[in-house]
Amino acid sequence: MATSGLIIRLFSLLCIIPVRCCAKSCRPTNDAALFVFGDSLFDVGNNNYLTSKIPFQANRFPYGQTFFNYPSGRYTDGRTIVDFVAEYANLPLALPYLHPAYRQWLDGANFASGGSGALCETGQGQVIDLKTQLEYFKNFTKLLRKRIGEEKAKGLISKAVYLISIGSNDYVERVVVNSSAFSSYSRDQYVDLVMGNLTTVIEEIHNEGGRKYGFLGLGPIGCVPQMKMLADGTCCCHENEASVLAKLHNKALSWILRKLQKQLKGFKYSLANFYDSLTDLINNPIQYGFKEGGVACCGSGPYRGMLACGGILGRTSYELCRNSSEYVFFDSVHPTDRANQFFAQQMWIGHPHVAAPYNLKSLFKA
Repeated sequence: MATSGLIIRLFSLLCIIPVRCCAKSCRPTNDAALFVFGDSLFDVGNNNYLTSKIPFQANRFPYGQTFFNYPSGRYTDGRTIVDFVAEYANLPLALPYLHPAYRQWLDGANFASGGSGALCETGQGQVIDLKTQLEYFKNFTKLLRKRIGEEKAKGLISKAVYLISIGSNDYVERVVVNSSAFSSYSRDQYVDLVMGNLTTVIEEIHNEGGRKYGFLGLGPIGCVPQMKMLADGTCCCHENEASVLAKLHNKALSWILRKLQKQLKGFKYSLANFYDSLTDLINNPIQYGFKEGGVACCGSGPYRGMLACGGILGRTSYELCRNSSEYVFFDSVHPTDRANQFFAQQMWIGHPHVAAPYNLKSLFKA
């Protein structure tokens, strides 16, 4: 852990701070489409177009204030991790798949939904769960074949990269909601449920022709401002149930991906070590050019950990920092634009301690 953190910090000093990727070599030599599945870390606004009653939409100021100058539906002050990845891959910023004007057929699609999980019970009836995101993808491939023909569609789907960030909300529901449906399982059994659903989705994408996958491992869930507030400041992985589950998830995910690499034809993947990266950023913000790692820029209560940014959930009283680029977290759960850039560049050109066995740059070229 200590060695990994030191390497990450040295890496950041060399290449993380600029707004764009730090060298022309960051660009891939061949373009590929990008398909995105997951939760609020990757959602670019799909939740804004859901008719269900959603408890939390990023559709009001100050969300979007630093880049778009309006609330785009992204759960941050600016861009998400996948926005930066798209830039590095020479792709345009994606519209949410549910946007009425969506026409980016050759660039891929973003199906991610804030609050979603691998389990259908997570945010049930309020968000786009992972299984439904898969159905959207299957519908997309059918329409793509009609638009550009079977052979061209087959090539695009095979060459594309599939980014997935899922699981955090499943574990938060278990810890915070503590419903009988979730608490009846042991930790390992619950992680197996999440992994089972995720594995099924990976296999289904593979059946459709997908071959290259990028995964964002889970961060230290118990150390985000919201969870830290609920735990009276306790963040240590051995004492915080959410962080314990995140580490179990990451271990299981690593094992399953190695297994799938042996079982599925042409399967290639990149797994980003988000847990160590975010932990190091929280504990050592100054070494990365930030000033605050444990308190959110926007919110209320201890650590600004209460979801109140922009007056959401009917909470009209909240605090907003002057300069969000000095903060790791924008609201009580989600990173700032600048922190998202940090994580995207680690995923893109990170060494094997950060992203393995491929980083995203090499995966796009593979």
